Amino acid sequence: MVKTSKNKPLRILLTNDDGIHAPGLKVLMKIARKLSNDIWIVAPEDEQSGASHSLTLAHPLRVRKLGPKKFAVRGTPTDCVMMAAKVIMEDQLPDLVLSGVNRGQNIADDVTYSGTIAGAMEGTQLGIPSIALSQAFGFDASPRVRWACAETHAPGIIEKLLKAGWPGDVLINLNFPDVDPKAVEGVEVTSQGKRDQSLLHVDRRIDARHNPYYWLGFERIASKPRTGTDIHAIYNGWISVTPLHMNLTHARTGNAIRKALG
Repeated sequence: MVKTSKNKPLRILLTNDDGIHAPGLKVLMKIARKLSNDIWIVAPEDEQSGASHSLTLAHPLRVRKLGPKKFAVRGTPTDCVMMAAKVIMEDQLPDLVLSGVNRGQNIADDVTYSGTIAGAMEGTQLGIPSIALSQAFGFDASPRVRWACAETHAPGIIEKLLKAGWPGDVLINLNFPDVDPKAVEGVEVTSQGKRDQSLLHVDRRIDARHNPYYWLGFERIASKPRTGTDIHAIYNGWISVTPLHMNLTHARTGNAIRKALG
């Protein structure tokens, strides 16, 4: 068990974007139990994949208690973490936010769409160390998700990360490759990669009233990413650990614009 500086069990908040009944959340619970016995779950009532860092402003938030320390929120992952910190756990905030385990990798451009990443973003903004966890699958065209990979390797990696620490304006993006636990090549600290946008697929269909509708998705085809990136690591059987900075300012471009504008 990991303990805080006050020699108390680590208080961990779990959330996700796949919904309160998602299999990945059950895997995350198993991971968290290896770290602490003080575990809280506040997750979306329904799937919120692709919600990014959105929050609900035009509708009231409904919170449903499902059991001791377990709540479902009719909202986004951002809403969930916000409600946990400001309402459900306001008397004693969590020491750590774990978001996931997502069904599918969150690498490259995925981080800008991902509700899983957003859960960790909101925790970071609230001053709580936060980690997003995702399990890659489907590169071999199989629907099987190798949850055991994340379940086996995540606890040890999280313990090491907590011991080392990281800046308050940084969240950790942790991705597990689509391999069995014993086939993992190792752990690599990576940078955010770039997805081949030609893999974006728009599926056009026609409904019963002859009106068009569309499904968006990415083809699960391996591209040729740059060495050292998260996407390269996952393709090659490595666990990817990517520190993501909350400050999106691009300093070099700012300097160039400053000169141009006098």
